[in-house]
Amino acid sequence: MASTKEEITTLLNNLPDNASMEDVQYHLYVIEKVRNGLEAAKSEGGVSQEQAEERLGKWIIS
Repeated sequence: MASTKEEITTLLNNLPDNASMEDVQYHLYVIEKVRNGLEAAKSEGGVSQEQAEERLGKWIIS
């Protein structure tokens, strides 16, 4: 797993040269949310694709 500094460097290298501070903040926010979600899935468990589809299926209007 890459260090935080390496991840930020990669992020900055992948953003366009005209990226704003808000763009950088948004991408850092998304990375943090994904990390938190992965940690929660590891510690609390997750659901399979089939279980997710079943749970969300009741919300689909046909």
